[in-house]
Amino acid sequence: MTWSIADVARMSGVTSRTLRHYDEIGLLPPAGIASNGHRYYQEADLLRLQQILLMRELGLGLREIQAVLDAQVDQVAVLREHHRRLLGERDRLDTLARTVGRTIAELEEGKGKNDMAKINRPENLFEGFEVSVEETAARDAEVRERWPAAWEQSRQAKEAMTAEDQERWQREVTAQMIRFAEFMVAGTPVADPAVQAEVEVHYQGICHFWTPNAVAYKGLGQTYVDDPAFRANFDKIAEGLAVYQRDAMVVYADARLS
Repeated sequence: MTWSIADVARMSGVTSRTLRHYDEIGLLPPAGIASNGHRYYQEADLLRLQQILLMRELGLGLREIQAVLDAQVDQVAVLREHHRRLLGERDRLDTLARTVGRTIAELEEGKGKNDMAKINRPENLFEGFEVSVEETAARDAEVRERWPAAWEQSRQAKEAMTAEDQERWQREVTAQMIRFAEFMVAGTPVADPAVQAEVEVHYQGICHFWTPNAVAYKGLGQTYVDDPAFRANFDKIAEGLAVYQRDAMVVYADARLS
């Protein structure tokens, strides 16, 4: 049995454009191309696409995926390895859920006692988090296309970072997201001076990689909301956090960058 590119897109949720790109780079060539130019796929291609999507979920880039697929011999063994890693990711997400749940409970308990949110053990805030320094290949390509100068500046800054720098940056990013979440849970307006002071820290952190003007900084905030991967990272901390931080960034950009 064969399926058209439209069928595969519908079944998998992968766009036809992405499937054509996978064909162009040799990652997922179709079983054949009809005389009218339409691609068609067979069961083996669907299985290969499943593996591609699994490895994307696990954070691998397209080049890494290509190397794995080209080197594999036993398909079942490869799927077993994917299954093992997915179970590990499930355990990590369970840990994240407990971490965020514990933070919410402590914040609510602290507010109930003295109207001030307190965290009993700050180190517990970071249990289970993994913040990646590198964005996915697709997002990186999009940034390079839309803002080439900023992309080049960011690339150079990242290459200059040591492993220790990256680890410290990861901790700072997570800690700041949680501080924004604390403001949000406490009902602090985004224009509040304390929130805006935190946005200033965020902006200066961004400036280590590239220097956005008002429009670009607002656009970055909107990306936090619109991009599923970014938004998922914020939602791991607290539902609605991406929107709250975006709104705070808009206030900052209008007041400080315009």
